[in-house]
Amino acid sequence: MIVTIDGPAGAGKSTVARELARRLGFCFLDTGAMYRAVAWAAARQGLAWDDQTAVAELAAHLPLVFDSHRILVDGQDVTLAIRSQEVTHNTRYVADNPLVRAQLVALQRRLAHGRHVVTEGRDQGTVAFPAAECKFFLIASPRERARRRWQQLQERGESMMLEDVLAQQNQRDARDARRACGPLTPAPDALIVDTDGLTQTQVVDTLERLVRERGTADAWE
Repeated sequence: MIVTIDGPAGAGKSTVARELARRLGFCFLDTGAMYRAVAWAAARQGLAWDDQTAVAELAAHLPLVFDSHRILVDGQDVTLAIRSQEVTHNTRYVADNPLVRAQLVALQRRLAHGRHVVTEGRDQGTVAFPAAECKFFLIASPRERARRRWQQLQERGESMMLEDVLAQQNQRDARDARRACGPLTPAPDALIVDTDGLTQTQVVDTLERLVRERGTADAWE
């Protein structure tokens, strides 16, 4: 069984998806981390963002490993490094690269093949897994999403004004919606879940109940 969780930045996808996967006993697939890892590696190698072929070539051969709660690139733990503001800014160049997206979507499908998976991102229910049994699209007000992102930055010691976070987020939302390949949009059969005013536990409770209602017995064995 495949459960997809899509939505804009700050809607709570990653934390909710990880906890939902734990509760269900499913594998967790953080696709956003894949794009971030490619962006981190491309910047380290000094690749030009407009050289889409070179970035795609890097993505095709990048030794990327998901090890429990860590993300490794060529054996190096980059779990925290890929969440920096610099990587967040650069990831758009990778996400807008159709060659990279094709490679990473193929990788996502290989990783999910034959498994029960909770996968989160921007295009999981529309592009990567259009036949998924259960699709969610998480939303929250722009200011609430920006506040969550700002709080994460504060916890990591990165100083930034909330209004600046909000402005960058609004620009990112606009780019994601206009993207030619894998634009940010809910699948026609996705359930829209507004996370404003809800705790993480409340959101996961709701999603877990809905997944179990739709799932088959073999998914819980």
